[in-house]
Amino acid sequence: MVNFTILAGGFSTFIATYVFNNDTSTLTLINETTTGENPSWIALHPNNSNVLYATNEVEPIGALQSFSVHADGSLSLVDTVSTGGSGPTFTNPLSTGEVSAINFGSPNSDFVATLPDDPLHFVTNSTVVTFPVSENKSNPHMSLEYNGEVFVADLGADKIWRLINDGAPGQFSVQGQIDIDAGSGPRHIAIRDGILFTVHETTSTLTAQVIPGAPNGTTFPLLANVSIVPTDLNFTGNFAAAEILISEATSAFPNPLIYVSNRNLGPEFDPRGDSIAIFEFTQTALNLSAPTTSRRSHARDLRSHGLNARDGEIQVINTINGTLTLQSQVFTGLRQIRSMALGNKADGGDAFLIAGANLDGGVAMFQRTNEGRNMTLVATNTDIANRTSFVFV
Repeated sequence: MVNFTILAGGFSTFIATYVFNNDTSTLTLINETTTGENPSWIALHPNNSNVLYATNEVEPIGALQSFSVHADGSLSLVDTVSTGGSGPTFTNPLSTGEVSAINFGSPNSDFVATLPDDPLHFVTNSTVVTFPVSENKSNPHMSLEYNGEVFVADLGADKIWRLINDGAPGQFSVQGQIDIDAGSGPRHIAIRDGILFTVHETTSTLTAQVIPGAPNGTTFPLLANVSIVPTDLNFTGNFAAAEILISEATSAFPNPLIYVSNRNLGPEFDPRGDSIAIFEFTQTALNLSAPTTSRRSHARDLRSHGLNARDGEIQVINTINGTLTLQSQVFTGLRQIRSMALGNKADGGDAFLIAGANLDGGVAMFQRTNEGRNMTLVATNTDIANRTSFVFV
């Protein structure tokens, strides 16, 4: 028997603690810890599972909180700091000691430094990063640290901002961006093997693209672009994509797979609930090193793949083509999935995925099957109607 402890944030004044027993397939609510208002997103410290961060998604100025996690899954509030903006919808700790606070309701984000050797206490002199947009068309939604940068997906501006630390704790600035197709609404992102995967809220699509070198604003053509909405629908719904997860390869699940959640905003709803779509990304090398006609045509070939070459030059270029292939659509019984989480592979928890409803349906635990290409519902808990983010501790 293995008991998995899961913490869950939501639009409320508490963080919930659940225990999942994989032998009995039961998911039990065991605790509710009082927090600030609307702890909608929570995140564990990467090196210390006794440290939890949570946003307070409120207007006009939100907050970031830190908690000690106890052995029984309960929490103790340690520190609270302003995020300098409205409605912080996401947080995650960085390797450099800061904790991000992504202010969805204003065109800015904060990267709050913590005390050296004390990740539970915040330093209050961080500078809010304002994104260079016109007419306040900015709704930043997520941050992701990668290769010395912090990427911020901006749903309103249709950009992935590229940020760097300016040399002092809590001091970041924008050094460039990746432009996204207008009106697509990049919400959440994931990166694997140098490929940027983006789930777009407005178009309910999943895309893959090569990450260009920093710091410029270059954007390479998409390798793949697919809808995540189920095709067997016979009702009128308004879909808005939400979360993306990429699994890690293990002996039980040898191929990394991409899990993305659909939210149906109505007016009609599927009795099966919203779905989680599972995709596999495959790539093939494309060698453009040998022009077949002329140097000028070779330069055109390179430009068609988002690469630069001056006429008269012959370059040896290796790039890739990619394909996103749908493996399955798993219907969850939940209404409006905002987030989900995979368990920790170290204790076999990656065999399970938890998701929650933003409206109603409670919390559902799924077991991954067919090497992760499908999932089976194994437990639900409806003691709380809605939860919006999760971590396995």
